[in-house]
Amino acid sequence: MNFERSEEETMLADLADRFVADRYDIERRCAYQAHPQGFSQENWDLLAEFGLMAAPLDERDGGMNLDAGAIVALFGALGRGLVTEPLTESVLVGARLLLAGAGEDLAAAWREGLSTGTRRVALAHAEPSSRGNAAWVETHSEAGPGTVRLSGIKHCVPAGVGADAFVVSARTATSGGSDGVGFYLVPADAPGLTLTPWRMIDGSVAAHLALDGVTVPADHALSDGLALLDQVMPLADLARAAEAVGVMQRIFDETLEYLRTRSQFNTPLGRFQAIQHRMVAHYCALEQSKALLNLALVGSGDGGDPASHAHDFAHAVAGARAFISEVSLALGHDMIQFHGGMGVTDELAIGHGHKRLVLLSRWPEEPLAKLDRYAGLAA
Repeated sequence: MNFERSEEETMLADLADRFVADRYDIERRCAYQAHPQGFSQENWDLLAEFGLMAAPLDERDGGMNLDAGAIVALFGALGRGLVTEPLTESVLVGARLLLAGAGEDLAAAWREGLSTGTRRVALAHAEPSSRGNAAWVETHSEAGPGTVRLSGIKHCVPAGVGADAFVVSARTATSGGSDGVGFYLVPADAPGLTLTPWRMIDGSVAAHLALDGVTVPADHALSDGLALLDQVMPLADLARAAEAVGVMQRIFDETLEYLRTRSQFNTPLGRFQAIQHRMVAHYCALEQSKALLNLALVGSGDGGDPASHAHDFAHAVAGARAFISEVSLALGHDMIQFHGGMGVTDELAIGHGHKRLVLLSRWPEEPLAKLDRYAGLAA
């Protein structure tokens, strides 16, 4: 397989790089995150104008059906820029989940808004006791005449503040196990739905949802249950892995430049052998991470289409995320340590990047759970 970037991948990465150069520096990034929804609506609208909301969607939904290689190129560039806009959670998860599982009438009602970025959907699946177990759902659903009634708690909904609707998982009253879980589209203004915003470690804003007898039409039920989540998540996880590698590259490069210019005892810090050894180890881990992303592209098939080799692709992505989640945190810790006290301040990208890596390594499941998933898919 040729790992040289295609013309499309180069164009997307260049577009993201220009967006970062024009719109992002650390001071403005802090200002964007201070917004109640955790990002700039102006930037969101600009990304939509660039076509980045529609691009990951299927062609039938007005998108470009980006292949895995294009996703890696785009989200790697966004990671290097420490971009705060939640494309992964809103587009690769929320929008794709809704459009893949909704009936034709429901999909048609949402298709244009999702592809143009004027409407956002967030996945509400994680619960207080789930700890990354996708099948652990205590929110329950009760079918009525032409309606479904939902009650329960969703404690962590990334990109949920300002969303127009939520894809909510719930268990049928009589079913247990994975087969008893379904997904339902719940409008953000539905009676009985209470939303409480809270800040996550990286400064982004998540929502706590309480559903108290929320009633939605029966045709708001999505098809395929948890199998639908398994269909959508590998590409989103690939984007998360690519973003993490982009963040790692950014803070590694800035630390390398700092070690070349900062001196102690009239000697650049980069001349000390102990620091050199640690930087070499992190460089190797960074290159291994890039290689695992390339391995995931191999798993997606010769054409880069994840749907054609779903199992191999999901397996490779799970392995990449398990490895990257661990080494990214170690890299972030050392980049902060090499900067001393300044490494944790808001004036430098190092602390911002490390906090983003903490979130990416732990969401939606911890590294050991990712490793278990990798092992399970290998069986």
